[in-house]
Amino acid sequence: MKRKYDVAASLGHVRDLPKSQMGVDVDDGFKPRYINIRGKGEVIKKLREMARTAPAVYLATDPDREGEAISWHLCQVLGIQPSEARRVTFHEITEEAVTEAFKHPRPIDQNLVDAQQARRILDRLVGYSLSPLLWHKVKKGLSAGRVQSAALRLVCQREKEIEEFKREEYWTLDAKLESAGEVFLARYYGTEGKKVDLRSRADADEIIASVKGEPFIVKSVEQKEKRRYAPFPFTTSTLQQEASRHLGFSVKRTMAVAQTLYEGVNLGKEGPRGLITYMRTDSTRVSEASVAQARALILEKFGREYIGPVRQAKEGPGVQGAHEAIRPTDVSRTPESLKQDLSPDQYRLYSLIWKRFVASQMAPAVYDTISAEIEAGRHLFKAGGQRLKFDGFTRVYTERTDDPEKDTPPLPALREGEVLILRDLLPAQHFTEPPPRYTEASLVKAMEERGIGRPSTYAPTISVLLERDYVTKEKKKLVPTELGRMVDKLLVENFPSVLDLDFTREMEEKLDKIEAGEGHWQTVVREFWEPFKALVDKAEESLGRQELPEEPAGVNCDVCGKPMVIRTGRFGKFIACSGYPECKNTKPFLDKIGVPCPKCGGDLVRRRSKKGREFFSCVNYPTCDFLSWSRPVGRNCPVCGEPLVEGPGNAVRCSRKGCDYREKAAGGKSFPAPETPKEDAANSLEN
Repeated sequence: MKRKYDVAASLGHVRDLPKSQMGVDVDDGFKPRYINIRGKGEVIKKLREMARTAPAVYLATDPDREGEAISWHLCQVLGIQPSEARRVTFHEITEEAVTEAFKHPRPIDQNLVDAQQARRILDRLVGYSLSPLLWHKVKKGLSAGRVQSAALRLVCQREKEIEEFKREEYWTLDAKLESAGEVFLARYYGTEGKKVDLRSRADADEIIASVKGEPFIVKSVEQKEKRRYAPFPFTTSTLQQEASRHLGFSVKRTMAVAQTLYEGVNLGKEGPRGLITYMRTDSTRVSEASVAQARALILEKFGREYIGPVRQAKEGPGVQGAHEAIRPTDVSRTPESLKQDLSPDQYRLYSLIWKRFVASQMAPAVYDTISAEIEAGRHLFKAGGQRLKFDGFTRVYTERTDDPEKDTPPLPALREGEVLILRDLLPAQHFTEPPPRYTEASLVKAMEERGIGRPSTYAPTISVLLERDYVTKEKKKLVPTELGRMVDKLLVENFPSVLDLDFTREMEEKLDKIEAGEGHWQTVVREFWEPFKALVDKAEESLGRQELPEEPAGVNCDVCGKPMVIRTGRFGKFIACSGYPECKNTKPFLDKIGVPCPKCGGDLVRRRSKKGREFFSCVNYPTCDFLSWSRPVGRNCPVCGEPLVEGPGNAVRCSRKGCDYREKAAGGKSFPAPETPKEDAANSLEN
């Protein structure tokens, strides 16, 4: 007889610390006061009724600290002893994984619960101490947190580096050379084998004068084979980074779509199926069964020569490794076979995950590389190039970076001692560039490298920074606002130890030790709280009111004539009269992007839909109904005449669906076809 199970969802946490107060008794061992979450009454009632009549209750929440804590709280509301609980965990929602998990139920893992509880209490102590301080000293509605404030520190530090950066001039000198009718470039390296930097036009002219009349002779030629290995399957961090680069997804959007793929999609006759493994992970390891399945698929589709070596990444310090990498639950479900069952976002993200996993088991790409040293008198020039010999994993997937390497054309077949024909000498002026502002993807990478937060915290941390108006997005780059910089400065000056980036990393390491049973959560919290509380008390006494400078709006009030300023309210930015409260005139804030509307010539403005997605529309709406999800660049397509828009990687494409016109960005990036604005954007305009 087949077993029957009734499945019910808790819809996340059912208990938590109260929102209206600290909820932690610092004088009684930091004892937390958990209460049932408001609005979860009906859920808890239904679960209790089902548990009352069930012969057994299995708890199958997410397989991580947060999931363990949810199961622990469910034990409390259902009257189950944690030591007698039937806790089951699985990292992929497939019949095999779930069946196997139910064969091995276990009690609640108190170490996991304690690690989550320590994090929750630490974050509550920091947030409920610093946030009121910001309310008193800056303005209401602000917040601060252990991970959030460290992420803000990164963004503000980078902005400071950019502002303090001093551009330096430098020059390059290329020799345009010919060999057997083929022309190529060789770059000046130095004199008498030593590297020489050209700092001015005079330096370049000196070299030009010195090599004129000298024969350009091939000193040495080196040919070798270079192998480029496939990237490992996705972790949470690398998925968020590549979804940004390939698809233009925000971190929040990536995780929302990944959640639906993990929870399951209805595949018609097959019914609901989980398509990917758990998407909050810091490990690149995968199961042996999934590797065998992928390699069988590669053999069938591409041939034996495309099967790569079995490789395992070395996990760095701080990696918990509790879960597999993000991969398809069944690699035989190709993206094309599922296309009709998935939304456009689901299809694009699943394709990315599927291709990355399959590629990770494929052979390396092989390149023939050639490098040459060319002498002109006592001066040395160098040239290099490469040609793809075997495509390997790149047949399926190519990894992108924020700063991609440029392709180098292959050199002609040069011979040692060959005298080359000099066609021209090409000096060029350059200037050093400041470090780039963070994108969401590069900020996640920086947080991961510094041990700030965990896979589950990257997306919500960035969302809070944007929602609190601590940072804004400009061309997908994160820029700190005046408010964000003031908050960062205040926190750094008064709480240097808490805002120190090493502190956040060290605290994560202590939480990991609690999870491993090597530390006590109350000891960790106490060691933090006592010096931190002293800093809070000192700041409350010594700090005065911090006035945020008002940003001029560039227009005068049409009621009283005084200058208007940009202010931030509950619903975002707006323009107000500087004469407030005597004059209460306000206007909506229009974030103009400096590009004319392709329909009527009015200003295009940046707006946000009800779901928080950025889009661009005409300032003359509703008279003009132009809408675009992608930022217009102010030029029209030379093929069809429709507006050109930005795509991922700052490349440019035609906005008309079906038009293939593309302008590749540096590094040869390409990107998907445009999306069509839907009701969400139009409704936001009307409201």
